[in-house]
Amino acid sequence: MKSLTPTPGPDYDHPLEMLEACHDRMKERLEVLQRLPAHLAAHGCDDEARQAAANVMRYFDTAGEFHHEDEEVNLFPALASRMPNDEHLRELITRLRWEHEIMRALWKSLRAALKPIADGMSADLGAELAEKFSARYRQHIELEEAELLPVAQRAFSVEEQAALGAEMAQRRGVKR
Repeated sequence: MKSLTPTPGPDYDHPLEMLEACHDRMKERLEVLQRLPAHLAAHGCDDEARQAAANVMRYFDTAGEFHHEDEEVNLFPALASRMPNDEHLRELITRLRWEHEIMRALWKSLRAALKPIADGMSADLGAELAEKFSARYRQHIELEEAELLPVAQRAFSVEEQAALGAEMAQRRGVKR
């Protein structure tokens, strides 16, 4: 029998697990985003479409950007410092930073298309842009989960991970 209370997600003492859990939530928003053009074509800009657009915007404006900052400001520099002679890691971090910039640019365009939908003023999203954004994010997530997070898990002690988590919490204004 399933528990009546939800299992709590990872906390700031486990920042690598938090980043991975964030990936799961991103994938959920990407699924909504990919279904939205068909919904708009069939139902127009109804309440469900407006809510979906607003939820996707809210997530990628806040949690999505915090996620990138967690990596760029905390995780990448800490890993580079820990493993300064690892050429593969250096190349991986460079690639991931570059991908963040591409995803931010795609998000800017996609957000501009989502805003009128969230405001109930448009039913035109453009499946191609939604698909391009989603595909880029999914590939990025796969790379981080296959290469970055396992290296970070091995590189940092429990205490060092907790210190990274404290910095993540501080960025969000979370009191610990």
